[in-house]
Amino acid sequence: MAQIGESAGTSGVPERSAARGRLGVAAVAGATFTVVTSEMLPVGLLTPIGAALKVTEGTAGLTLTVTGLVGAVSAPLLTPLWGRFDRRTVLCALMAVLAVGNLLAARSPRFAVMVAARVLVGVGMGGVWAIAAGLAVRLVPPRSVGSATSLIFSGIAVASVLGVPAGTYLGELADWRAAFLAAGGLALVVLVALAVLLPPLPAEQDVRLGGVLRLFGEPRVRTGLGVVALLVTGHFAAYTYVRPALEEVSGVSAGMIGTLLLMYGVAGVAGNFAAGAGAGRSPRFTLLVISSVLAATVLLVPVLGGSALTAGVLLAVWGLSYGGVSVSTQTWLLASAPRTREAVSSLFVGVFNGAIALGALAGGLAADAAGVGAVMWLGGGLAVAALALTALGKAPASGRL
Repeated sequence: MAQIGESAGTSGVPERSAARGRLGVAAVAGATFTVVTSEMLPVGLLTPIGAALKVTEGTAGLTLTVTGLVGAVSAPLLTPLWGRFDRRTVLCALMAVLAVGNLLAARSPRFAVMVAARVLVGVGMGGVWAIAAGLAVRLVPPRSVGSATSLIFSGIAVASVLGVPAGTYLGELADWRAAFLAAGGLALVVLVALAVLLPPLPAEQDVRLGGVLRLFGEPRVRTGLGVVALLVTGHFAAYTYVRPALEEVSGVSAGMIGTLLLMYGVAGVAGNFAAGAGAGRSPRFTLLVISSVLAATVLLVPVLGGSALTAGVLLAVWGLSYGGVSVSTQTWLLASAPRTREAVSSLFVGVFNGAIALGALAGGLAADAAGVGAVMWLGGGLAVAALALTALGKAPASGRL
């Protein structure tokens, strides 16, 4: 099998000012915000989507499962196909695919069409994320790479703050279809921003599928991917069904769901930047803290979440801890394979989105079989397993990129 070619460096990339580089990073952060908003939009809209398309909430959750599965498969498979194409061009093409998927979802007359639309969203999301994860080092000076990486991944946390709650509010005020329509329009705006603000980004690595898969043989990469799988599966087993859980366990009204998700997202942004700083020093310690807090919080929801107040507090702590997962695990993996950034990022995206799909599926099965309280026990248990693997597995000495 062919090896992954070593990084050719950035000698082919023109020198750019620090300010210009930050604008490029902001555009990429806009892309991560848009893809995660698009992926997660059904979370706050499961009930109306299910009612409109005449399926159960568990079946409606498959709109998230399908997108995650497609993103998981497309990221490692598409990365070698990009070959020597300029990454700016590829990013713009993928944002166009994302826009089409969202607009089709907005017009879906039946569940089968919605699934097809979510397949397109998965292709765009998986591809954008695989490229975006390793771009900071190409856009800013070395001293700014850590903060730029956190900014790129802040798009994920800000999607929870603005994207998912805004979609929920829009679904309440107008219709769930309007939320998907807005996401499609946003994807087109970000496409233009990427085209204008990013410099030419010629391929710097010859990525081959065999070499991507060979990274599984690196113990630090394997451990990092295992932590990603456990944390993300556990989180989405629970979080995909957070609306039914808040309604049934905590007695929260439909009008308050958006507010509580907003609290979750605000805390997630804080967690992203706090974890980004911590992971730069020690990815293992940062993920030990994240896993511990996430496990305790999710397990306490069915025990202490009987009122809107306690549910809101638990949801905020949940957001604070989970907000740091993406940047911490990505830092772990980039530090474990610094010369194969695109390849290891494609594996990260593949495992991350496969875990989203598995979590949404497992949560749906648990919810249909034993009620929404059961999904919290499942999510918390997987976070405990992630804590054990983080403590016992092989980790990079530091998160310096």
